[in-house]
Amino acid sequence: MSFPLSCMVQQFSVPLQSFGGQLFSHGSTPSSSPDFLIQDFAVIMIVAAIMLVITHRLKQPMVIGYILAGMIIGPYTPPFSLIQNVNSLNTFAELGIIMLLFVIGTEFPIAKLRSVGRISIIVALPESIGTLVIVFFVAQALGFSFFDSLFLALAMSITSTVVTVRILEELGMIKDKSTVLILGITIVEDIIAITTLGIFQSVAANSGQVSILQVSISIGIVAAFIGSILLVGSRYVPKIIDKIGKTGDYALILIVILGLAFGLSFAAKELGLSVATGAFLAGVLVAESKSANIARVITTPLRDMFAAIFFISIGALIDLSHIPLLIVPAMLLILTSFASKFLIISAILVRAKGYDGITALRTGLGMASARGELSLVVAKAGQDVGAISSSVFPILGVVTIVTTFITPYVIKFGSRIRISPSLTSSSDEKSSSPEKSKKRFRFGFRL
Repeated sequence: MSFPLSCMVQQFSVPLQSFGGQLFSHGSTPSSSPDFLIQDFAVIMIVAAIMLVITHRLKQPMVIGYILAGMIIGPYTPPFSLIQNVNSLNTFAELGIIMLLFVIGTEFPIAKLRSVGRISIIVALPESIGTLVIVFFVAQALGFSFFDSLFLALAMSITSTVVTVRILEELGMIKDKSTVLILGITIVEDIIAITTLGIFQSVAANSGQVSILQVSISIGIVAAFIGSILLVGSRYVPKIIDKIGKTGDYALILIVILGLAFGLSFAAKELGLSVATGAFLAGVLVAESKSANIARVITTPLRDMFAAIFFISIGALIDLSHIPLLIVPAMLLILTSFASKFLIISAILVRAKGYDGITALRTGLGMASARGELSLVVAKAGQDVGAISSSVFPILGVVTIVTTFITPYVIKFGSRIRISPSLTSSSDEKSSSPEKSKKRFRFGFRL
């Protein structure tokens, strides 16, 4: 049974097309003078501060406060926009992505990533491919075209690293076993997504013909970039940072590590990868040095400021009047991707050696929730080669908004899952039959 929802979405795609256009616009815009930039920045910070005070008093996640602040200052909120140049948010948002992922990378030296490398690949491959295939057929059933379904499926198969990691940090779960797994899986997932995107673009540009050469080039670029950073960069960069760290000049250390972070982010972007990948790998190199703690401390304030603007930019681009018209197809795609990701990841980890049920559930919930920056990159790439219709951006805009709102509550729910002490098996019960042990084992929740 087919529901031509894409036809309905098409009617409302022009207003929401600006969601993707503004996030990825690189041109100059009217009213982009320094005076307006300062005014916009002042409005953003003041409104964000007010909303954070309110959400803090209500004991709600900060991400929600940032999104609400963006909605208040955005161009679609009546009676008028409080900011003059919405496109300036794009620049700040990209800085936020880079700073957030860089600081997170400083928590994960190569040895720590290697410890979850194998299981990350084992989980990410079936999870990414499985979600992509399932969402593709659901999108087809909803009446989307072949290429619309293809790019929508790829976008929905990618977890937002920025949103997920920020919330895990806020909940104090950044060093949790499930968080290390989530980061490992998202890195592999991003690599799979970028490689698959290159394949899809090649197929679309060649009118459905698969270019083996283009596919090989895409895979080779990704492997060479990550391999050269981890193998070559890890030998020299940490030593350089340590020598600079011995000077005790924090300003010098800050400039050097920011140069590394933005340099690798730029290199990643030029190669067609996500800036988040380059920033995270820069953080990993810094984590290999003895000055990692200093680097983390001096960059955290910058991370907090620009990460806040990233979430505010999402809120600012929300046109509330069109959400009811797009919510049905968006929710169907969200539920499909959430269920497939959660079930596949949890099922694999439950059977994997060394991972308990709690870790499996938390990892599944963390990976299944958020969609965001890279999903929009996928849509933009599809648009660049003329493969998708204008209905895809509005759908993914609503998906990003909805999932960003629900992710804090989903992850918080996962953090409260505990094994009830009264139901834990005693030493005598360990010798009993597996069937009886399974009956005695169940989850409890700490509210």
